[in-house]
Amino acid sequence: MHSDLFLYLSIPITSALVGWITNVVALKMTFYPLEFIGIKPVFGWQGIIPSKAEKMSRISVDLWTTKLIDVKEMFSRIKPQAIADEMRPEFDRIAKELMEEVMEDQMPLIWSKTPQHAKQLMYARMSRDLPLIISDIMQDVKDNIEDVFDLEAMIVKRLTSDKAMMNEIFLKCGAEEFKFIERSGLYFGFAFGLIQMSIWWIFPAWWILPLFGLLVGYGTNWLALKLIFAPIQAKKILGLTFQGLFIKRQPEVSVEYARILAHDILTFDRIFAAIINGPTKDKFVALIQKHTHKAIDDSVGLGKPMISLFGGEENFKHIKEIASRKVIRELPKSVRPAFDYAEESMDLENVMRTRMLNLSPPEFVGFLRPVFQEDELKLILVGAFLGCAAGVAQLVFVFGGW
Repeated sequence: MHSDLFLYLSIPITSALVGWITNVVALKMTFYPLEFIGIKPVFGWQGIIPSKAEKMSRISVDLWTTKLIDVKEMFSRIKPQAIADEMRPEFDRIAKELMEEVMEDQMPLIWSKTPQHAKQLMYARMSRDLPLIISDIMQDVKDNIEDVFDLEAMIVKRLTSDKAMMNEIFLKCGAEEFKFIERSGLYFGFAFGLIQMSIWWIFPAWWILPLFGLLVGYGTNWLALKLIFAPIQAKKILGLTFQGLFIKRQPEVSVEYARILAHDILTFDRIFAAIINGPTKDKFVALIQKHTHKAIDDSVGLGKPMISLFGGEENFKHIKEIASRKVIRELPKSVRPAFDYAEESMDLENVMRTRMLNLSPPEFVGFLRPVFQEDELKLILVGAFLGCAAGVAQLVFVFGGW
């Protein structure tokens, strides 16, 4: 009698463990492994988020650009002259190196006979003009930011090349929800197990345990997902207020989400790297060339006719190209002192946090919901399969195959 009682009591306990394990496994399979393990295409697994990194990153960019970020507004806060001021300590060095490189490469004889005081005047004039060049370049960048900066390309490249970063966004922002999914497997599994035990007591058919194992695996995953995101709008039932767990945490999620975006993805050094190395780099290079060529013309001043006479107009154009390439090479290094100013001016973390806090519940749900919408049914079916397997194991090892 006691052994029979123990066997029956083992049903809800086992069901609770099955619910917990299937939920944990389903979550792990959402995010891991980062790369495919197995034999493609028929056998193996890659985490759902990493396997769809490009699609997920494009979904994220769409959300960010429609709800949180306006690229033109973001850059409008940066003052070009302030960027030039931050770079000022580098200008004397760059000016001297630029003029030396240009003249020694293209006109070594003329340059060797140029008096030192004349060289110094050219260095000083170029050094004086460099802030204007940088300021003009930055103003042009601001005015044409959507032409020279592809935000989507930058973010997609970042998140597809670093799949762990994509995982981190969702794991940190949805940490409490994922804990709930894991714990809920125990609670819901135990509740399902009580029903299963009652039915087994009355009707102990061999297929009851596998069937209920399947239902537990399926039901605990499905129910947990529903409770995270529904109801979207708060509803009162019997005096109690019900709302999706994720939606209730909008204030704290907004803080974490904005922090990750501002400090790990949309940093100014990454933005600048995307401008000079991304798909729109040719347009940025054209801006630099335009302003550098003008500065060379101004720096040479009255000496331009003589240089054109001795070196030829084509050669002088080549000089300006050398100067442009020098500015392009130096800019990534010399602009670094301005990064802190630029990030402080854009103030992305505060801007994005405020906008996230002001999103309506349906809009806010969109920031985490895509994780589960991608192959949500597959996750639930994985839970169902594992639950069914556990039911079979329970039938064989606990009830001796019945």
